[in-house]
Amino acid sequence: MSSRETFGQSGAAVSLGGTAEGSVFGQVMGLVAATLGLLTLGAYLGRHLAGGPSLVCFLIGFLCIVGLNFARDAGALAVALLFAAGIFLGLGLGGGLSAYAEADPGAVWQSAAATALFIGALGSVGYAISADLSAGYRILFILLLGLIVYGFVSLFTSMPGSNVIYAVLGLGIFGGYTVLDFNRMRHAGVEEAVPLASGIFLDVLNVFLFFLQLFGRRQSS
Repeated sequence: MSSRETFGQSGAAVSLGGTAEGSVFGQVMGLVAATLGLLTLGAYLGRHLAGGPSLVCFLIGFLCIVGLNFARDAGALAVALLFAAGIFLGLGLGGGLSAYAEADPGAVWQSAAATALFIGALGSVGYAISADLSAGYRILFILLLGLIVYGFVSLFTSMPGSNVIYAVLGLGIFGGYTVLDFNRMRHAGVEEAVPLASGIFLDVLNVFLFFLQLFGRRQSS
């Protein structure tokens, strides 16, 4: 990054470095905000979708996220895939979120507020750490695979509190991803804005869903 270059005048180097970091941060968070807005729009439009169509929409959104891995350097195509992922995932989740909102609107708002605080706090920690933490992605990926296996096992076995354990573990893992993604943003160039926005968007979405599982369960008990 430009902050590591030597220009003879250290003040100029620091100024250019701060400008570059601010540009990446602004682009990434702008893309995240736009994608979350499309997710919300999709959830509203899909609130009455039946199980089959909502599942199809969710799968399309998932495929858009997968496609981003192959189109991350494609500029406009990558942005289009990110936005499409937002709206199709929203369409896929709309029915479930609507059911939560009808049963207990407070759980939805509490989950949204908790997500904002959770992401804001851990994102700030990650961005404030100057050291490169990218080695932690491999550990978190292994833990995520373990969580997926645990989720499948809990579907077929009776374990007390398995849903709560699953949600808490999920929050821990995606909290780690949040720290690493914001730390990565500190070291990234503008060309990585879309992949970073995709990662942070998924962090926010998963954290919200895990909080919703916890708050919804608490209100129903």
